Amino acid sequence: MGLGRSGRAAALLLARRQWDVIVVDERVTEDAELSAAGVTFGAFAAAPQNLDLVVKSPGVPAEAAPVAAARAAGIEVISEIELASRYLPNPILAITGTNGKTTTTELTAHLLNEGGISAIACGNQGTALAGLVDAVAPDVWLVVECSSFQLEDIDTFHPRGAVLLNLAPDHIDRHGSLAAYRAAKLRIFERQTADDLSIVPRDVTLIGPMQARHIDEGAAGRGAVAWGDGGLHVDGMGLVCPWDAFAPRGRHNRENALAAAALAAHAGLSATAIASGIASFVGGPHRLEVVAEIDGVRYINDSKATNPEAAMAALNAEPTGVHLIIGGQAKGTPFAPLAAVASGPVVRAYVIGEASVDIAEAFATAGIAIERSGRLSVAVRAAAARARPGEVVLLAPACASFDQFTGYEDRGDQFRALVATLPSGR
Repeated sequence: MGLGRSGRAAALLLARRQWDVIVVDERVTEDAELSAAGVTFGAFAAAPQNLDLVVKSPGVPAEAAPVAAARAAGIEVISEIELASRYLPNPILAITGTNGKTTTTELTAHLLNEGGISAIACGNQGTALAGLVDAVAPDVWLVVECSSFQLEDIDTFHPRGAVLLNLAPDHIDRHGSLAAYRAAKLRIFERQTADDLSIVPRDVTLIGPMQARHIDEGAAGRGAVAWGDGGLHVDGMGLVCPWDAFAPRGRHNRENALAAAALAAHAGLSATAIASGIASFVGGPHRLEVVAEIDGVRYINDSKATNPEAAMAALNAEPTGVHLIIGGQAKGTPFAPLAAVASGPVVRAYVIGEASVDIAEAFATAGIAIERSGRLSVAVRAAAARARPGEVVLLAPACASFDQFTGYEDRGDQFRALVATLPSGR
């Protein structure tokens, strides 16, 4: 159900394994590659008949009519990562959280590969897990980014190391409540044993045979597996490297690095190998990416900041002189806490997208100057005209992108392209 990237991978996997596969999607009714594999298309609204299994894409909500009908008929409903894990003998490291999942996933895989342990970053970002079945050697470590939408439909999914980086209100429009969102995230630990590594925030309690460990920003507290007191430390290894060896900026990226280092150590990497990998990691696009400096003004693309907590982290990395471009499609989370944080560093906010009214109200209440730009192109030009040398134009939308863009990558790419057209020497 649902023919996105993961749905396509699931359909092809099942077809390879001799299942009779029917795809249902509201927008796609035919596909040459799937048809060649023997996959047929059905009607999305139709009640399921004579099915053994339903694989639900992350974008399909549990309340969708065919999903509800399948469950009512007693048919097993699972996610694509659950399906793939049933066919994969590979060791799995799994990463979830409201923010930082992609960076931590990519950094963990980078550390392992640089240290001589073959690994692939996959899951919610990059390659769908089902696409790796029959395509990778069984000893390759799979570092899987897991969204709450994927985790709500797992059963036997068993990571040898799993991390919940953080938990803040997000996707409330989909899950209905913070409690339901939290419960979906915590399912990542359900199948872990006492031999597996479990990392959670200090205010989260796990029930089960696993021993929960923690990462600490400063000195190590009880149960810490990694901590950042003057540098990156890992339990049993001591100081691995100083922070000036790690290129990505911001406290949140240091926390991502602590989690990645702990996972890499659990997979068998030495302190020396972890330090080498940390030093060579530069971070991905759309995550506090400095795209240009024009006339002394830095332009930073943090399009991956798709919720208020992520935008707060971006402001932590840029504490003064910020011209903030913010807005998009709201996800049911309030903007007042972000406005309170922004009232210090933000010189002016340029508001775009569907959530403009709510954001403008919250920011105006916090005493922040605002411009209702509406569209990204207008916001970039307005911010560039006002910004002075030493200041920053920061795209940190705090919202989803689907009101005006195809995704956060498209939004970030357009920001980069717009900045490239700005004149210098003003």
